[in-house]
Amino acid sequence: MNDRAPVSMEGRKVWTVAEVEALFALPFNDLMFRAQTVQREHFDPNEVQVSTLLSIKTGGCSEDCGYCSQSAHHDTPVEREPLMDVAEVVEAAQKAKESGATRFCMGAAWRGPNQKDLRTVLEMVRAVKGMGLETCVTLGMLKEEQAAQLKDAGLDYYNHNLDTAQEFYGQVITTHGYEERVDTLHHVRKAGIKVCSGGIVGMGETRAQRAALVAQLANLDPVPESVPINMLIQVEGTPLAGAESLDPLEFVRTIAVARITMPTSLVRLSAGRGEMAESLQAMCFLAGANSIFYGDKLLTTDNAETHSDQVLFDKLGIRAMAAGH
Repeated sequence: MNDRAPVSMEGRKVWTVAEVEALFALPFNDLMFRAQTVQREHFDPNEVQVSTLLSIKTGGCSEDCGYCSQSAHHDTPVEREPLMDVAEVVEAAQKAKESGATRFCMGAAWRGPNQKDLRTVLEMVRAVKGMGLETCVTLGMLKEEQAAQLKDAGLDYYNHNLDTAQEFYGQVITTHGYEERVDTLHHVRKAGIKVCSGGIVGMGETRAQRAALVAQLANLDPVPESVPINMLIQVEGTPLAGAESLDPLEFVRTIAVARITMPTSLVRLSAGRGEMAESLQAMCFLAGANSIFYGDKLLTTDNAETHSDQVLFDKLGIRAMAAGH
């Protein structure tokens, strides 16, 4: 991204990579104070949006994403499973709702859906929406007409992460390009669906590349309504297994910088949370994270258990955010 980008876009701040790097470099206490100040201007600091994520089609993906346990290019413990039945998905959504989730997210390991499979997903979206839950899907890359069909079915959010900085992207994924991801987000926006887009940190990128990812997300127009920040979960058999772990405080800094640069977005403490101590999770909430995935699985990897989440919420005085935020 060009560090000489204009300072405003239709009245909205445009972040240069240099400016985002400067946020990362702030003294930790100053960064946390600034992030908490921004959060309190736009959200109740003691509310967290709660989502549940279900893998509706697992494994066998044709893409070679270096972090992914579901890629057919990698020898991982994940078994290939077909697209679930609508009734199974509805049952899982009901359990999620009873556990306190307000948004139900459905993920399928595809490069992009074919029309036959998309018809089944549309049924799932209609059924889950009819239960009073917000709906979200992540199906890979979409065509413009597919995004329109999802909108007609009642889809609220589409998740498609940028994953990492454009200049680092080719070191993680080679079977499709960064611009293809941006194109999918454009189709989703054109259809009138809200965007959930974030990235993964701890894949060997530099701080400057983390700053570039945040700048790219913050400069999307409009900014994503939901921004998942994932810590790499190293899965045996993937190219990124054995990567040097990211310092936990650098992860907290990433959350804080995302909050400051995207003040009205839900910043989701996402993958990797199951391996985080309560104290680190609490620090992430203080840094501006106000959304989580609830439940014991994130697609194919373990997540914090529902009971332990509620215990932590009780300790911190946090409550679940009402639907519609």
